[in-house]
Parts: sequence; C-alpha cells; structure tokens
Amino acid sequence: MRALILAKKFAILCHRWMGVAFCLLFAWWFLSGIFIMYWDYPDVSPSDRLQRALPLDASKIHLSAQEAWKKLGNNNEPGGVSLAMFDARPVYRFTSGGIVYADNGARQDEYSADVCLRVASAWTLQPAASAKIEEITQADQWTIGVRNLLPLLKYSFPDGQQVYVSRNAGEVVQYTTTGSRLGAYLGPIPHWLYFTPLRLRESLWSNVVIYASGIGTVMALLGLVAGISMVSLGKKYRFEGAATSVPYTGPKRLHMILGLFFGIITCTWSFSGMLSMDPPFLNSDPKGAVLGNSGLSASAKIQAALHPDPFHLSAYSAKTPQQALAQLSGQEVKELDFTSFDGQPLYLASVGRNNTRIVPVTGDPKTQFDPDRIFEMVASAAQPVTFIDKRIMTHYDAYYLDRHRNRPLPILFVKLNDPEHTQLYIDQRTGRTVEEHSDTDSFVQRWLYHGLHSWDFPWLYNYRPAWDIVVLTLMLGGLSLSITAVLIGWQLLRRKLR
Repeated sequence: MRALILAKKFAILCHRWMGVAFCLLFAWWFLSGIFIMYWDYPDVSPSDRLQRALPLDASKIHLSAQEAWKKLGNNNEPGGVSLAMFDARPVYRFTSGGIVYADNGARQDEYSADVCLRVASAWTLQPAASAKIEEITQADQWTIGVRNLLPLLKYSFPDGQQVYVSRNAGEVVQYTTTGSRLGAYLGPIPHWLYFTPLRLRESLWSNVVIYASGIGTVMALLGLVAGISMVSLGKKYRFEGAATSVPYTGPKRLHMILGLFFGIITCTWSFSGMLSMDPPFLNSDPKGAVLGNSGLSASAKIQAALHPDPFHLSAYSAKTPQQALAQLSGQEVKELDFTSFDGQPLYLASVGRNNTRIVPVTGDPKTQFDPDRIFEMVASAAQPVTFIDKRIMTHYDAYYLDRHRNRPLPILFVKLNDPEHTQLYIDQRTGRTVEEHSDTDSFVQRWLYHGLHSWDFPWLYNYRPAWDIVVLTLMLGGLSLSITAVLIGWQLLRRKLR
C-alpha cells in the first residue's frame, strides 16, 4: 500500500512539472491540429503541373521523337521520353537528359531570366511586368523541401501569388498564395515545428520533435494514471458542500475532469506524432522478403513485369504524336508519355488533372487496360507465389484511401500468400502500381501513426462529416485540457516565484 501511495505521489509530481514545461506546446499542437485538418503545407504536385499546362498543339510539332533525340548527339536509346508544352512551344523531354523543341529542333540547355519570368506569368495568369523578382540563394520558409534545387527565382505578384522557378530546370518548384501561406502558418508550420532556422538543421529538428512528443506521451500517461487513482467512486471528496468523486476546485478540478475524458486521446496523439518521425530507438529491421528463383521477391518480380519494356524510339514510327493527338480530337491533352505495356508500345496521354487515355501504336484509344490481362501478368510474374485475394475495388479501403478523393478508382487489388502478405494496388488506367503494403512494414505506419493520429479509420473516414465532427470534438477537448494546464502551470509558477 505504501508503495502505491509513493508511486501515485511520484506520478503527480512528475506530471505537474512536466505539464508546466509542455502545457503551452500541447495547446499549440491541438490548436494547429484543427487548422491542419483543412490546410496543407503548400507544394507543387505533378497533377498541379498538368492542370496549369497548356494543351499540346499538334500543328506546332514538326519533329519526331527520334529526330529530336538525334539533335542531342546520342547514339544509344533514351530511357524514356514525353511530349508537353513549355513556354507555349512543344518540347520532347528525355529522361536520360535533354530537352528539344519539337517545332524547330532547338535544344534547351539554359533557362534565361526572361524564360523563367514567362513560366511564372503563365502559371499565375498575371502580367509578367507586374512581378517583383528576387533571387533565392538560401532556403526560406517555403523552399525548405526543395532547397537542393537552389538557386531559385522568386516572383511575387500583386494579388499575393508567389512562384519559385528553378534556373536549372525552368520549372515551377513551389507556389504559394496569401491564403495558402496563412493556412500553413496556422496549421502545418506550428504543428510540425516547421520553422526555417530549426527545420534546416535536420537532425536537431527531428530530435526536438521526437523527444518533445515522447516526453509529452509520458506526461499524459502519468496524468491519466494519477487522475484515475484519485477518483473516488464512494464520493469521499466535498465540493461546494456536496459529495463528489473528484478532488480540487477551480482549474484543477476542470483539468482533472477533462483529463479523465481526453487524457487517453492526448497520450495516443502525442505517441503517434512521435512515430511520424520514425524514431530510431523504435526501429527494427523488417523480415526480409522471401526470394523466388530469380533472386527477387514476388513483389519485385511483379513490378518488373508491369514496368515498361526497354525503350526503342523506332517502335513509335507507326503512329506519330500528331496522329495520336488526332485520335484524341476534342480532348485537351497536356502530355504524351512514350511507354509500353505487355510488350506493346503506346502513348499514355494525360487529359486534365487526373485523367489519362491509352493510345496504342497499333490500335484505337481506350480508357484502361484489360483487368483480366493485368491479373494474368501479375500471377505469372509472382510464381511460385499465388494469390490470397484479387478483385476490382470501387471504394477506398483501410490501406488505400484519400481524404480529397483524388486517387484513382476503380483500382485492382491483389494480395499474395508470400510471408509478408503483400498487398498491391494497380491502376488499370496506367498499368502501374500506385501503392504497396505488407504485414512486415505497414502496421506501425498505418495504424499506430495514421490510425491514431489522423483517425482515418474506414468506418469513420468514409462518412464525412462524421469524421470531422468526431476529430474536431476530440481536438477541442484536448485543447481545453491544455488550456487548463496552462492556467494551473501559471498559478504554480507564480506561487513558487513569490
């Protein structure tokens, strides 16, 4: 009994002083967590580039990809090639290096300030003359994630749009607006402690987040243990003349009551936040995948089977890009990717933000590949591993989901009976794997991090605004708990200082 009393006193003492140290941080995290539900950190995704790109103008294409490749003076085959518009002109982009204009065969080796300005103006639809131009040689708040691309040219427009263009690639690598910057300052930046001086020191930032959330987890757990141990079912405490199960008055009483309801959520959110940083002391080497006869795992063999065949430019001579675009007449094609599937060369046309069309070199356009053929290819490549399950999914599931509903559906799902129980999600519109999970590497990241931190459980996540109501309620409860902790901490410090 004496040991339990000492343990309870120790838990209360540690919780009290750890709360003094971390109450403001927790209030900060809960408040910013509400904003991060609806505002992301600004970035530029491939779909953003496609949405803002000009449609391909077939009338300006005067060179084939093979002729453009010769302009670069290479004798070997390129790793791949795509056709898109750049600076209002069609260009071939070769993955092995080099950009050639499809209208006159000129190479694009350097990007002048005038070209970059036109790129920024086209992105924002603002007059080029209205831009304020700065050269960014050191990462600022919005270029932390692309600092390896420095130096950049920053263009600020009167309406609040800001565009960062790479001098080396001539591409927009970051884009912000007044609204996106405000949302980031209210949500992601304070929530992730994503402040430039700290974030640029990668190891320091990682350790600060890991140990702050780790200590916070212990603090919340100690408070929960202490609170439960002090609850009297027999109502031995007196409050305003009435018997009650909870001691204390004022902010302490409210803090304890809130802690009994929201303490476990505070603890799990802090713990899952720590897991998001992949702390080294919780890492363990996953089991190695069982290898097949070729020395590759079943998953690797499937990826190899679905990957485009070795590239040969001559395979596209039977249908030129102009002819492929003519077959897609009436649709705004933003990009043509020269690729292949199942041994057949084809063009994969990007139409709009998240739509594609398949244009075989010997055939008519179609919207997707034959699902049965994809399953056959996967089964053949995975041998001797077989399927546990295979199906066409028309809804998101526990491992494949998207809050914004942008990820492709329907999707082909395959689960293998290898030791890792690998799960593959294959887009039948492109023939490419968009996500992969296995029992050995997905549990911690999926359930202990995303599940506990984002509450993206399918039974709740698929029925918005139910998810919003539940998470906002928990957030506000945690915020209220943290605010009472701030009041208690301030009272305690004021007494001690006196």
